[in-house]
Amino acid sequence: MWILLAICSALLLGIYDVFKKISLKENAVIPVLSASIFISFLFFLPVLGLSAWRPETAKELHIFVPEIPWETHLLILFKSLIVLGSWISAYFGMKHIPITIYAPIRATQPIWTVVGALIIFSEELSSLQGIGVVVTITSFYLFSVIGHKEGISWKSNKWIWLILLATLLGTVSGLYDKHLMKHFDRMAVQVFSTTYQAIAMLLVSLLLWYPNRKNSTPFQWRWAILGISIFLIIADYVYFWALSEDGAMISVISTIRRSGAIVPFCYGALMLHEKNLKVKSLLLLGVLTGIFLLYLGR
Repeated sequence: MWILLAICSALLLGIYDVFKKISLKENAVIPVLSASIFISFLFFLPVLGLSAWRPETAKELHIFVPEIPWETHLLILFKSLIVLGSWISAYFGMKHIPITIYAPIRATQPIWTVVGALIIFSEELSSLQGIGVVVTITSFYLFSVIGHKEGISWKSNKWIWLILLATLLGTVSGLYDKHLMKHFDRMAVQVFSTTYQAIAMLLVSLLLWYPNRKNSTPFQWRWAILGISIFLIIADYVYFWALSEDGAMISVISTIRRSGAIVPFCYGALMLHEKNLKVKSLLLLGVLTGIFLLYLGR
């Protein structure tokens, strides 16, 4: 069951990435991110109200949000800040980098989870996992070569480094999510993390973006921003559901979830007509093959 949920989350996350790309084209990053988070928070307000006043109905609909102690709120706040760091980095990077390069980089996230386990926990790789890591990192390197041909230097391009930072923070968030799902209610984690993200982005918008808005790209409202909120809410709902299932493995779920990179890649190929698509397709296949080997050798 949790594998099917992970597949569903992957497809939804891929559509979410497409809406991000549409929303960010010639648009201000901070207000786009802020608006999408505020909309998500507004969606959750009726859920909080129903949980408080009609808890039985909320439980029947599988959207009940229980009360939690302040210590748990602090843990969820920490998760919110990690996710925000990843999102801000990813949004800025996506705005300035072709989506056919962005999506495969983000798809390598499970590999960094394995590398982190090697460094931090001294874990050992199976033969298949070792091959998977080599295949993925080789494909990852070759993407840098393709990027250089398109005028994107991976050494000096800050947007590439932001995407890498977003990927690493996403890895940390995924590992932390598994810990949270073992001890806390999944709806509480999703709803309250969105609440804290909304508060944090309100402060960022008022204190950092608004006073300097005339010196940056103007903000334009687009209905695609609503798509960001809707598909992220559903993708995360299904993701947390998968993680909370008995026997769920974060390494497998993370692997499947990142395979959703195929969706924005196809969008970049079919709708944006980005360059070097044949080579990029082969390299994306290399990334996905490496991740699949990581799954097989778990």
